[in-house]
Amino acid sequence: MTGKAALQAALRHEEGPLCVDFGATAVTGMHVRVVAALRDAYGLPPRPVKVCEPYQMLGEVEPDLMDALGIDVTALPAPNTIFGFRNENWREYRMPWGQEVLVPEHFQTMLDANGDVLIFPQGDREAPPSGRMPVGGFFFDTIIRQPPIDDDNLDPSDNLEEFGPLSEADLNVFRSAAERLKDSPYGIVVTLPGTAIGDIALVPAPFLKHPRGIRDVAEWYMSTVARQDYLHAVFSEQTRIAIENMARIHAIVGELPDAVFVCGTDFGTQTSQFCSVETYDALYSPYYRQISDWIHAHTTWKTFKHSCGAVEPFIEHFIADGFEILNPVQCSAAGMDPAVLKQRYGDRVTFWGGGVDTQKTLPFGTPADVRAEVLDRCRIFSPRGGFVFNAIHNIQANAPVENVVAMFEALKTLRA
Repeated sequence: MTGKAALQAALRHEEGPLCVDFGATAVTGMHVRVVAALRDAYGLPPRPVKVCEPYQMLGEVEPDLMDALGIDVTALPAPNTIFGFRNENWREYRMPWGQEVLVPEHFQTMLDANGDVLIFPQGDREAPPSGRMPVGGFFFDTIIRQPPIDDDNLDPSDNLEEFGPLSEADLNVFRSAAERLKDSPYGIVVTLPGTAIGDIALVPAPFLKHPRGIRDVAEWYMSTVARQDYLHAVFSEQTRIAIENMARIHAIVGELPDAVFVCGTDFGTQTSQFCSVETYDALYSPYYRQISDWIHAHTTWKTFKHSCGAVEPFIEHFIADGFEILNPVQCSAAGMDPAVLKQRYGDRVTFWGGGVDTQKTLPFGTPADVRAEVLDRCRIFSPRGGFVFNAIHNIQANAPVENVVAMFEALKTLRA
């Protein structure tokens, strides 16, 4: 069975070979250090890894490594990275930890007085930097660039400047990728532009040179209570534009994608939630439903919702809003017991993740610990389909390669 067939079976909640994803989205990938270490561990030709997602420093998993690891899913890439430039015209770059990688030409950086690496939006060195990699760090943090807020003169259009009709150049990126992947044996995921309603990773707009509106994370969270009319105005227009762009994308890629990444807005912490269910229903749900309704009326795409943390109270609401996939399935958070999740929701949502804990087990356990947890999670989530194996969010830079290998080798025993 091809990877595409395995993914489709999982999404139909049918028994079939275990489907595995690492690298198809910005929340299911691996750090460039890990990708390089795996190439070495599996005896593949050494070469610099492409930084396909520079914000989190995720590495491209090339087809030879996908085959060695048994990965079934790949990305139909969106036009731009989170820093607002395209993945093109690759060049060599030496990371602070000594690794030689490949970065796009507009991956433009400088060191500040402390030795932190600063990166510029759209590769424009004349703009204020929008990301910072601290000394000793392995990925970028967003630099908050918040203009003074005058509540009497707030204009929702300021928080809409990143949304608009896709350009012909953007559409050509989708067109080229669809042509390249039309005969692919892998399952395919595309990340939809502009559908991330209130995603706190995108609110500060690291892709804009001079963002306006509400861009501070704390201010945004306060706005979900104090400025709901403003957010409704933003979300309503954002959704209208997103649906128009989805129609344009669908006209190009058709039913080639098996799933679409709709939104990465997090609603959970380790122990609780960022907002009440009532706030979710009032502020977010109407727009999620519009997006999902359009997708289900016009395509065969399955809708992918990412939300970290203790989100069990929201799962019924996610399902009602048309989401068919939940990621990352943070089983270590409060109320997220895997057996309970599978029993309550396993026939109505596909769990894409939850396969191994990336906070404790993978970075700090032994290979035996990793193997045991992987096999146990697969035992719980796999029956009756509705499961795509992935870790709980991206595999981080310092995960021991022997533990990551133990994870993939355990999966191979289940697919033998």
